Amino acid sequence: MAGSELMPKALSTRIVGGIWWFFTLIIISSYTANLAAFLTVERMESPIDSADDLAKQTKIEYGVVEDGSTMTFFKKTKISTYDKMWEFMSSRRHTVMVKSIEEGIERVLTSDYAFLMESTTIEFVTQRNCNLTQIGGLIDSKAYGVGTPMGSPYRDKITIAILQLQEEGKLHMMKEKWWRGNGCPEEENKEASALGVQNIGGIFIVLAAGLVLSVFVAVGEFLYKSKQNAQLEKRSFCSAMVDELRISLKCQRRLKHKPQAPVMVKTDEVINMHTFNDRRLPGKETMA
Repeated sequence: MAGSELMPKALSTRIVGGIWWFFTLIIISSYTANLAAFLTVERMESPIDSADDLAKQTKIEYGVVEDGSTMTFFKKTKISTYDKMWEFMSSRRHTVMVKSIEEGIERVLTSDYAFLMESTTIEFVTQRNCNLTQIGGLIDSKAYGVGTPMGSPYRDKITIAILQLQEEGKLHMMKEKWWRGNGCPEEENKEASALGVQNIGGIFIVLAAGLVLSVFVAVGEFLYKSKQNAQLEKRSFCSAMVDELRISLKCQRRLKHKPQAPVMVKTDEVINMHTFNDRRLPGKETMA
């Protein structure tokens, strides 16, 4: 393979070429590094992200508190995914079912085990133990209420007070205070971030600085060349500079006038030539 014959000769164009080469190299390197980080993070992510992932595998066992509300949900569900999960748990009832929430949490910490329970309890526990995490969203929705005797005059008052606290956002504020207060820090996003100007802004500054430097060098070369031409052609610097600028704008090349090589002849031939010319000129007197 042959390279390009168009190579930069002036110092300014070489600076532009070098800066652009450096800029391209850094951009490609940054993209390659970001792609490698993205692929690494992708491999490090947990293989279980939802209840569907649990149902499709058997390596990680999962269970619930025996005879609890979560077990009742799986036992009565009509959804195929959850029904499949119940078949797995019921077939291994003596090994995957636990007697209490504390026992389930201990199994999660010490073995490959996923514990299914109410989301409110999960949020409270994961904020107290940073080695635990919640995977997936809600698989069921339930509402809780305050029980009162039949015909109690406090039922409506309690209901109105709870609804008022919910509308004013005070229930959410209290949950944030008692559930997340002094708990584990928020988990950082594991996705590889996209490259932005703040990540590679420095290379753009280097590119701009290189372009500015090349402009100053080009101006210096132009002035030097104009001065050199003015001295060789014995004319003013301003006229040489204008002529050089005109040639540059027209994308022309200055033609260099090469001096003609001297012709060597014999001395007697030169004398005979002059004598012959003198004879042909009328009125020409011969000087002694």
